[in-house]
Amino acid sequence: MKPLDNTEARTVVEESISRIVPDADFTLVGPDDKFRDVLELDSLDFLSLVELLAERTGIRIDEEDYPELTTLSDATRFLVDRTKDEAGPAL
Repeated sequence: MKPLDNTEARTVVEESISRIVPDADFTLVGPDDKFRDVLELDSLDFLSLVELLAERTGIRIDEEDYPELTTLSDATRFLVDRTKDEAGPAL
């Protein structure tokens, strides 16, 4: 997959959350709010989100990466950085 920019990564995060919590209201979630708390995602929902993000982006997300996925800003930054790393250096 090509590297994601901030807008693309944010869209992937929000669409993935919406698949798990169809009625997710992102107007309630600030960029630095813990979306698991605000949207009431339980641990199984969170694991489903991790799987979905990995599936949609093609990146590997390990358990030690989970703290990077607590806020919309952090999750977006994580996907941007990881997809850039996975794509390799620019030629």
